[in-house]
Amino acid sequence: MDVSVSTNHLQCMRTLLPLAVLVVLVLKPVEARDRRPPQSQTQDTAVEPLLLEGGRRLEYVRSFSSEEEVRTKKSFWSKVLDFVAGAPDIHHMVRPYDVAKDSQGRVIVTDPGAPAVHIFDFKRQKYLNLAGGRQEFKSPICVAVDAEDNIYVTDSELGKIFVFDARGKFRRYIGDVKGEGYFKRPTGLALDSVAKRIYVTDTLKNAVYTLDFDGNILGSFGKTGQGEGEFNYPTEIRVHDDELIVSDAMNFRVQIFDREGRFRQQFGQLGSVTGRMFRSKGLALDSEGNIYLADAFLDSVQVFSRNGDLLYYFGGSGSGPAQFQLPAGVYIDHENKVYVADALNRRVQTFQYIAAPSAGPRGAQ
Repeated sequence: MDVSVSTNHLQCMRTLLPLAVLVVLVLKPVEARDRRPPQSQTQDTAVEPLLLEGGRRLEYVRSFSSEEEVRTKKSFWSKVLDFVAGAPDIHHMVRPYDVAKDSQGRVIVTDPGAPAVHIFDFKRQKYLNLAGGRQEFKSPICVAVDAEDNIYVTDSELGKIFVFDARGKFRRYIGDVKGEGYFKRPTGLALDSVAKRIYVTDTLKNAVYTLDFDGNILGSFGKTGQGEGEFNYPTEIRVHDDELIVSDAMNFRVQIFDREGRFRQQFGQLGSVTGRMFRSKGLALDSEGNIYLADAFLDSVQVFSRNGDLLYYFGGSGSGPAQFQLPAGVYIDHENKVYVADALNRRVQTFQYIAAPSAGPRGAQ
């Protein structure tokens, strides 16, 4: 595949693209993707489920944006304290980027706009705001959780990976060798708790690094280019079964490798319409192996088969339910609940994917 687009050309394309692309796209099956979408919904508008083949469907669940939505109940004495001393400051999302979930059901959201990492524990009605260790966050981007619920966060500006334990206590850095980091811009992050491997995309080095859980580099693959196994600003990465799936953003494609970095296949091409890729961000996989790719230009999440066929998409420009403004990270848990970081709307939106009756769970990423 040979795709080469200059910066000036991209700017011209963006300027001249039809305004119809920016009109709201509500939940819509792939068969109807070329129709002009309806007008924007309000926050109070119900979202109809997206009905798919084989009994599958996608349902909008909710959105959340601050710790206030976690702590829904206050005791009498808490209310008295708020009255006497004043209500405490509430942490709000500023520009959420990525999402993960641990074994306790806590939702972890990176927020380079804050900069902070939010932990929402809806079951226990608790909220935690993570701080860095000896050094505060500058641009926390991607997050992943291991089998012990340790939390790993890439900071693209500091060139490091922050590691916290399950209680949110800072433990160490990865990528800090005698005060000099070996990452230029670490972005995507994926963990294999069984093999105890960490996979990191370095967006500026156009490479994927493999590390052990002690932070030692075991190998790397990729270089600048447009050929198979080459990258042009890779962003996010996921581990799925025996494969690594990488969003190769400025090559406008997704590449799939084995665990050793050997190229297997690719799909995607440049375009400003559904089914193509223009400004791809986060990616995730559901229990059936479908690949979800957020596109910040289309303000939608596109769902592809492993072979690159567009299955369906959802979203569209707006601030109502099931609408996005610059969607970024996507995460899917063991129950096929889909979390999308809706960056400019300062929230995370959740959806429920109902798989085909015969499709059993294959595990979260």
